[in-house]
Amino acid sequence: MSQEEQEGRGGGGDKGARAGNGAAADAPDGPGGAPPTDAERVAALTAERDEIKDRMLRIAAEFENSKKRARKELEDGENKVREQVLRDMLDVIDNLERAMGAYGEGGTPAGGAPPQDPAAVLKGVGLVLRLFQSKLERYNVKPIAARGQPFDPRIHEAISRVETAEVPPGAVAVELQRGYRIGERLLRPAMVSVATAPAGAGGDGKAAGGPNGGGA
Repeated sequence: MSQEEQEGRGGGGDKGARAGNGAAADAPDGPGGAPPTDAERVAALTAERDEIKDRMLRIAAEFENSKKRARKELEDGENKVREQVLRDMLDVIDNLERAMGAYGEGGTPAGGAPPQDPAAVLKGVGLVLRLFQSKLERYNVKPIAARGQPFDPRIHEAISRVETAEVPPGAVAVELQRGYRIGERLLRPAMVSVATAPAGAGGDGKAAGGPNGGGA
């Protein structure tokens, strides 16, 4: 055997030895890689359960606190709106009390003053009414058009029929009580009387859309 062959065999042996040593270094140690015991698994699962339970209790407490805060904020908001509406109504009451005080409790002018002109009193009442209407407009409360309009059971409440030629049959002839909307919602329907054709005018005296006529 030549010297090169002997060196080649020797080099191959060294590489095999080094590869073997590397494989031995990568292999896990027997005692350190042993699986956990049943007691260790139970302890780990118990700790994990306790942690999840504690986390869920904290989430439940935070959710309950959030509900209480939201409920309180809602109540505070409702109270503020209610207080604002009542303050506006107090302005109207103040003006009415001043008008009543000008005549005293017995309907005669206070302090022996001469009686006021009824037209001036009517004008004062009109001012108070306009004040009241302006207060309502602040809350987007607006009256519903009724007289002369076609009867609409969604916004009109018919309580009677009236024979008249002033408005078409089936239209509102008389507005007995004004209706109001708040925004797009109905606050109160208008109480009305619905027109029917006068007797002998070629109709049967019933409004097509009025009470007992299929619409109310």
